Amino acid sequence: MSELPSNDERVTRLKTPEECEQFAINVQNRLPLHALAAKRRAVELKASQYGTSSQVEQEAIAAVYAYERILSDKAGKKIYASRTWQMIKRHGIVEAIERVVKRKDETTGFQALVDVGLEDYAFEAVVLRHSENFSQEAINSSKQRLDID
Repeated sequence: MSELPSNDERVTRLKTPEECEQFAINVQNRLPLHALAAKRRAVELKASQYGTSSQVEQEAIAAVYAYERILSDKAGKKIYASRTWQMIKRHGIVEAIERVVKRKDETTGFQALVDVGLEDYAFEAVVLRHSENFSQEAINSSKQRLDID
């Protein structure tokens, strides 16, 4: 697969998630990599608007939005990751990630992200990029799930 054109001016000039979504629709058939880059940008822009207090939190929120995007694309309508949002509200962002990655079995969110090549948005990837915020158990589980030594 070719490199995503995330630095392409047509993608970087998009300033709102809505602009990104419309651009993705417009170019999907003739520039599918640009459409994917625009969808990724929409996720990042939405996450930046959430109001997180750290990079790890922002990346975690981006992971939720990316998962919602996959669910919505499959269903053909807007889908919310309601159980994930409830856990975030109840436990906080970092603690919610900790709980999810320490589960014995991988989540449907993890598998959905891996299936479309967006494993960099998985909570497990967030844990490994920001390991100082998580327990050793969460780190080990994330490494195992992502098949990293």
